[in-house]
Amino acid sequence: TMINSIFVMSPTGEVLIEKHYRGYVSRTCCDTFWSEVQRSSHPQEVNPVLVTAKYYLIHVQRYGMYFIANVQHEVTPLLVTEFLHRVVDVFRDYFNEVSEESIKENFITVYQLMDEMMDNGIPMTTEPNVLKTMIMPPTILGRVATSMGVSDKSNITTDLPEGMLSTVWWRKKGVRYTNNEIYLDVVEEIDCSIDTNGLMVSCDVSGEVLVNCKLSGMPDLTLSFTNPSIIDEVNFHPCVRLSRYERDKVMSFVPPDGKFKLASYSVNTTGQSVILPLYVKPQIHFSGQSGRVNVMVGPKSNLAGRTIEDVVITIPFPRAVQSTSLSVNHGAAHFDDATKCLRWDVGKVPKERSPCLSGGVTLAPGAETPESGPTIMVDFKIVMFSASGLKIDALVLSGEKYKPYKGVRFVTKAGRFQVRS
Repeated sequence: TMINSIFVMSPTGEVLIEKHYRGYVSRTCCDTFWSEVQRSSHPQEVNPVLVTAKYYLIHVQRYGMYFIANVQHEVTPLLVTEFLHRVVDVFRDYFNEVSEESIKENFITVYQLMDEMMDNGIPMTTEPNVLKTMIMPPTILGRVATSMGVSDKSNITTDLPEGMLSTVWWRKKGVRYTNNEIYLDVVEEIDCSIDTNGLMVSCDVSGEVLVNCKLSGMPDLTLSFTNPSIIDEVNFHPCVRLSRYERDKVMSFVPPDGKFKLASYSVNTTGQSVILPLYVKPQIHFSGQSGRVNVMVGPKSNLAGRTIEDVVITIPFPRAVQSTSLSVNHGAAHFDDATKCLRWDVGKVPKERSPCLSGGVTLAPGAETPESGPTIMVDFKIVMFSASGLKIDALVLSGEKYKPYKGVRFVTKAGRFQVRS
């Protein structure tokens, strides 16, 4: 794979970063991309790969910003996309946020990272833990010293990280902790579409296993599941021994130090029903110049006492809606007159009563009556609940004498959760 250049664009189309790996490429190629953004009704509708006479532009959009790779030869587009996502993840890890301000503030570190992550257009070191041993993350004190021009100390180490020369390149040698701990977060997302009768049209569950490892020495871990057959397609961190997983369906690995994503997976939903944690019953009808709205939200009985948190209901009303008079018995609702979107922040769903939004809407004079109601978007989070029913059997440590503290947490979130009204 040969990536010629990488550009980072702000939400307003300003080129913040340009990094060239194989000769200079004029930033006018970003104008081609930006004209596509302006031509589309929504930035998300721009094709991930744009083809021009001279080159391909492959991009990802995250945090409202655009990360664009310029490629002049035939490549695997997914490899380029994955690399761009990795660049964003590393920026987030280093600067705690990815925004126009954070990139401008950490200009030097951004270029240092992009130097190490790719060499002559070929991805090199993309592991955050290894990068941190070479390039120190910025500190407030360091920023102040640099801005005053008194900093004489470089944040780049002169030595190559020890791990780079070993087969376990993602873990540095001589890691020591007084308390040995390892935390696992299994985060699952439900992408779901529910029709007007409350029946499921489509449902997909995807998940990822996030690890925060604070273990001394060179631990060898084995993670096994009670029901591994649920996991369908899986994508591993390089530390996982693939042959062992294919043979025994267990994840065997020497973990990197600190935070990392062990695996991401999709769930085999054929032949088994996905547990939907909540119901949304919308009734939105239009007649003449007005409409009636009634939306009810509540937990399903299969939650075993767990609370649904951070519930947000978004209703994109038709452009013809002029005004609304809506009330809620729980949370707060806000109607944006510019976008005609209603956002209802429900928060935690109470067990004793079902949150309800009700009232009426008025259409603009002479506007056509909408034939159908809008598609409602639902957002939520439940801790210690697995939508797929995946269960961890054991996490076994070998190669070291100590007994670590192990913490496991399941979180289920809404991905694209749509309810038709």
